[in-house]
Amino acid sequence: MPLKASNDKMDDTPLELNYPAELPVCGHRQEIISLLKTSQVVIVAGDTGSGKTTQLPKMAIELGYRKIACTQPRRIAAVTVAERVSAELDKPIGTLVGYQHRFAKVVSDETRIKFMTDGVLLAETRHDRLLSEYDFIIVDEAHERSLNIDFLLGILKQILPRRPELKLVISSATMDTEKFARFFGNAKTIQVPGRLFPVETIYQIPEDGESADLPREVAKALTRISARDDVLVFLPGERDIRETLEHLSQLNAQRNDDLIALLASLPPAEQQRAFRPSTRRRIILATNVAETSVTIPGIRAVIDSGLARIPRYIHRTEVERLQIEPVSQASARQRAGRCGRVGPGVCIRLYSEDD
Repeated sequence: MPLKASNDKMDDTPLELNYPAELPVCGHRQEIISLLKTSQVVIVAGDTGSGKTTQLPKMAIELGYRKIACTQPRRIAAVTVAERVSAELDKPIGTLVGYQHRFAKVVSDETRIKFMTDGVLLAETRHDRLLSEYDFIIVDEAHERSLNIDFLLGILKQILPRRPELKLVISSATMDTEKFARFFGNAKTIQVPGRLFPVETIYQIPEDGESADLPREVAKALTRISARDDVLVFLPGERDIRETLEHLSQLNAQRNDDLIALLASLPPAEQQRAFRPSTRRRIILATNVAETSVTIPGIRAVIDSGLARIPRYIHRTEVERLQIEPVSQASARQRAGRCGRVGPGVCIRLYSEDD
C-alpha cells in the first residue's frame, strides 16, 4: 500500500512511497523505523537480496528527513542503485535522487537522496567537518572496511555527539554487528534475512594448481551449466575479465551467448547491459563489485574464481595497494548466494573445498 512521506522537515509535496512486498527488509519496515525514531545509530545486517540498499533511503524519506547521504564502495554501485531508487520513486535521475563519484555529479537543488562513493563523503569533511548538509547518513557495505570507510566511521563517531539530530545507519550483508555496535556505544542492531533458494556447490579443482588458466577453467565450467541459465563469473581484475572475454568469444561463434563485461571503467551505457534481460543466455564477467554492491537480475549460475583484488594498506610504503588474494568464506558465500535469488542455482568454485 502506498504511503505518504511525512513533510515535517520540508515544504515540498508529500511523496507516494511503495515498498515491494517481496523484499525481506520491507517486512521489517516498522521495526526499523521504530529504532530510527529512538536511536541515533542503527546497524542493519541484511543478507544478499534483502533490499536494504534501495529501501533504507526511502524509510528516511518517510520519516521526513530532508537530505540523505548513502555511501557505496564503488562508482558503478552508486550509479546503478541511484537509478533503481529513482525509478521506484518515478522521478528522473538527478531530481529527487542523484549520485556523485569522482568523475560525475548528477544532483540538483531538489535532490534529497544522494548516493555517492565513500571517498566523496570523506572529501566533504574537509570543508564541512560536521557534514551539516545531511541529516541522515547511510554507510552501506561497511564490511568492506576500506581505508575510506574506516576513516569515515571514525569521523562520524566524533560528529554524532556534536549533532544529536543526525541519524546514522550502518548497513552490510556480512559484518560483525557486535563489534560495530560496541564502537558506536552499544548501538541498536537488526538482522534482516535474505531470500535464497537452494544452491548446489561444485568444486572444480584446476589441473595446474595455483597457476590455473582462468579463461580455460571458466570455459570448462560453462560446459557443466545449463545452456538456458544466465551465468555470473567472478574474476579478480580487469585484465582477467578481458582475457576470459576474448577466449570465450572464440568459442562462442556458434552458441551466440551474450558475453558481457561488468567493469567500473566502462561507459554507463555499457555497464547497463548487465542489468537488461536478453533473449539469449547472458554470461556476465565481473569483479567483486557484483558480490554485494549491485544485484544483477536473473542469475541462475555462478562461477567463482575464488580470487579478488583487495585494497591493503602497506605500512612500509604508507600507501594503499590492490593485491590479488583468495576471498574470505563470507565472500564465497555471498558469491554463491547471487544465483539463489530467482530459483535453485548452481555455484562452480574453481578451487578445492579444503581451500
